[in-house]
Amino acid sequence: MAFPTSVNDQVTDSVTQADVQVLGDAPAMAMGSVYQAIALALASAAQNATNAQQQNFALAQAVTTRCVQVLLGAAAPAKL
Repeated sequence: MAFPTSVNDQVTDSVTQADVQVLGDAPAMAMGSVYQAIALALASAAQNATNAQQQNFALAQAVTTRCVQVLLGAAAPAKL
């Protein structure tokens, strides 16, 4: 129970309980924010890895195509 004041005791009790609930919920809210930040970072890393893999595949395919062209004599080798 709160200290006696000119305000109704039920009002001060409800405000005190609300404050305690906010303080009690704070760690869970903070951890929720941390989990969301970690999930976003991991999702971005996976997306970047997928993009890099796709780009490497496209480059490998272009190199393979050029090598086959040279082997078959369809095109003259590029001069460096």
